[in-house]
Amino acid sequence: MALLNTVKDNMRTRIRRLWIFLVVGIVHYYPIWVNATTLRANNTLLDMSIEELMRVEVTSVSRRSQKLTEVASAVFVITQDDIRRSGATNIPDALRMAPGVQVERVSTDKWAVSIRGFNGLYANKLQVLMDGRSVYSPIFSGVLWEQQDTMMEDIDRIEVIRGPAASVWGSNAVNGVINIITKKAADTQGTLLTAGGGSFEQGFAGARYGARINEDTPFRIYAKGFSRDHTQSLTGDSVNDQWRSARGGFRIDHQRGIDQFTLQGDVFYMADGNTLNSAGLSLAPNLNAGLRGHQEGGNIRFRWDRTFSEQSSIMLQSYYDRIRTHLMPIGVIDAESFDIDFQHRFPLYDRHNVTWGSNYRLYHNTVFDTPFMQFSPRTRTNHLISTFIRDDIILIPEQLSMTLGSRFEHNDFTGWEIQPNARLMWTPNNEHSFWAAVSRAVRTPSRGENDLTLNTGELRGIPGLSALPFSVTSVLQTSSQFDSEKLLAYEIGYRRQLSQQASIDMTGFINDYDQLRDLSLGAFTLTTGLPRQLIAPVLMNNRATAFTYGFETSIDWKPRHNWRLQGSYSFLDMHVTSNVLLQRSDPTTGGADKISPQHRLSLRSNYDFSEKLQLNLWLRYVDAIPFYNISNYVTMDAKLLYKPLKNTEIFIVGQNLFSQNHREFVSDTIPTTAATIPRGVYVGVQWRF
Repeated sequence: MALLNTVKDNMRTRIRRLWIFLVVGIVHYYPIWVNATTLRANNTLLDMSIEELMRVEVTSVSRRSQKLTEVASAVFVITQDDIRRSGATNIPDALRMAPGVQVERVSTDKWAVSIRGFNGLYANKLQVLMDGRSVYSPIFSGVLWEQQDTMMEDIDRIEVIRGPAASVWGSNAVNGVINIITKKAADTQGTLLTAGGGSFEQGFAGARYGARINEDTPFRIYAKGFSRDHTQSLTGDSVNDQWRSARGGFRIDHQRGIDQFTLQGDVFYMADGNTLNSAGLSLAPNLNAGLRGHQEGGNIRFRWDRTFSEQSSIMLQSYYDRIRTHLMPIGVIDAESFDIDFQHRFPLYDRHNVTWGSNYRLYHNTVFDTPFMQFSPRTRTNHLISTFIRDDIILIPEQLSMTLGSRFEHNDFTGWEIQPNARLMWTPNNEHSFWAAVSRAVRTPSRGENDLTLNTGELRGIPGLSALPFSVTSVLQTSSQFDSEKLLAYEIGYRRQLSQQASIDMTGFINDYDQLRDLSLGAFTLTTGLPRQLIAPVLMNNRATAFTYGFETSIDWKPRHNWRLQGSYSFLDMHVTSNVLLQRSDPTTGGADKISPQHRLSLRSNYDFSEKLQLNLWLRYVDAIPFYNISNYVTMDAKLLYKPLKNTEIFIVGQNLFSQNHREFVSDTIPTTAATIPRGVYVGVQWRF
């Protein structure tokens, strides 16, 4: 109890310091703010009132456009203006703006991203979409964030759904959905050039050109590239994770009457690397040095929309994606996927709006064996078939509505899965809205839980093993008997429009997980050769459970027409029941309660001194991660932007300004050397014409 009180006191002290810092900043700059030049009206989000921002439409919750105030779900929208002002150069860093989202950088090109806990390099309870195209990996149950990139200027918005959305988006949308939505070709006409560089962001350049084939057919093409420096280990040595990337793509939109057609594609190549942690592996000595690898791939997407009315439409989308990854010690992976998705929406009687659809997805991949990892069979093709139905029911016009829906899905690992959902929305007036939801979601197995044998090296953390006269080497063995992980979630939310210039959004949740992935020890065997080793099989099963609860809140306030403040706070408490002996070696489930920061705080200030000069500050607090002995930290990013000419922007950005280096996370799957994230400063220029 004394330790708990000490932790709470420390937390209160740090929160108090954060607020003092903000207040001092306000007092210091208040005279400047009062005398700042009045901004000329233009079409930027800073000129919109909070009331107008709350009417921004989202599409990811129900697969149809809805005003944010009408959505019975915990949704946060990261706009293009938010991305531009943040100075973020990649999608994971931009996601730090959303409450409830845990983003931790592992190395230069690796991130761990999750929602409401269970984070890891391959966080497996999060569905991520690029323009509705799933980028969830069927090999390791997660997202390879280094491959998810585009021109940051082309992103229209990022819709973040916290909580289950499986009835709409299918399996693996357990703790949330992130949908990265790019701009239409008509919104990117003309030429954009950007370039810059600095310390950690060594150099970057991008070019985009948009025009029209004819009046009804706009298009754009783009190319970008960058070079990012290596991070350092805890001893100050290079981790050898320098990152070089080149990417290009196009988009063509065509409007013909009530039909809208889209053809979009991307190709990329990147070179990356890392340094293995030799203490955690039993591999050849030459594998313990710095390693370099590369990744390449591309995708193409076609979409057809036919809109009959505001309440009636059909959609057909198909895409093909292929990626080749060459990264030791994983080795070489060839993966391709094909997906076709159909959706139909129509009104039924006076009070029902029905949406139904079906989906087919094919995954084909080949994994080449290495001394560290073997897959059997080496090549596998998996099929996923699903259908869903959703009914939005008006109980009391403009005040009370209910949503009922479910998804029925068949996969090759566990067969049929049913994922129902029920939501209630009450809007007594224009200022208040309340919502509640009960949902069931599943996380289906991947090849990594059915076909994998992993030589994980010396087994540590189990009492008594250190006294043995020989080392104990563990081998992770998976099984085709692995079942789906299951969640029953309860959510409640409240939104309040305090005034035209202020709003608040609060969400509370309780998550009850069952049949989570867990580990157990098999029968030990002693090798006959020298040096002798004791082989300890680590077996995968579904015996773990978890109970989590928490709340998230975000506040949006415009004290002046040219100044916007945004704050968010997230609290998460987790209780995991799993194999006691292996909790110390399993951060993804057994140690999940010690790998997710309990408190997260974000404060952003966007201020326009004039139409030519902007200052954007972003302060963040992240609680400790006890599993990796990572202390809590406070950091700040800042961006100063100057527009000397109408179509020219010059900017300087400082990232992680409060310390030279700080730790954020450790790779939980591939035993690489722990890295520290450096302070960085870069400058850049952008032209539009």
